[in-house]
Amino acid sequence: MIHHITMRVIAHATEDVSRVREALDFFLSGAGVKDGNNLIEELEAEGHHGNPITILSVQLKKKAECLKFARFVRGNFSEEDAGMLRKEMPERLDDDTVFHLRFDKQAAYLQQVKLTNSSDAIIAKVKIETYPKNREKAGVIVEELFG
Repeated sequence: MIHHITMRVIAHATEDVSRVREALDFFLSGAGVKDGNNLIEELEAEGHHGNPITILSVQLKKKAECLKFARFVRGNFSEEDAGMLRKEMPERLDDDTVFHLRFDKQAAYLQQVKLTNSSDAIIAKVKIETYPKNREKAGVIVEELFG
């Protein structure tokens, strides 16, 4: 199943950090996390061009929360996003059995689950657990969870 899920999002200087936090919290509440604000780590950093940014990140380790996250995401996809995800699943699963997703940050703020290819996104990395590590077995698990 899922070993853990890591989510990360950048709040640029032109964005309200509390709104970006709300967008991230939308996924946490969907995963059944009671108080996501206590889990979210906040890091002040400098962007590529010297601009101030805030990096918000969180890791879900509880099996129940990870499973609820997968069900929440799959249950809230549009048919278009679900089809795109099924088509791109092999490319989204790396050799370390990590499944990569990017969610539209503005859509999440509006309480919607929408995939995006933008770099300005909520990035989710879903570590799939197989023993021994096996990409093909992980692919089957990903299809069961998100397909």
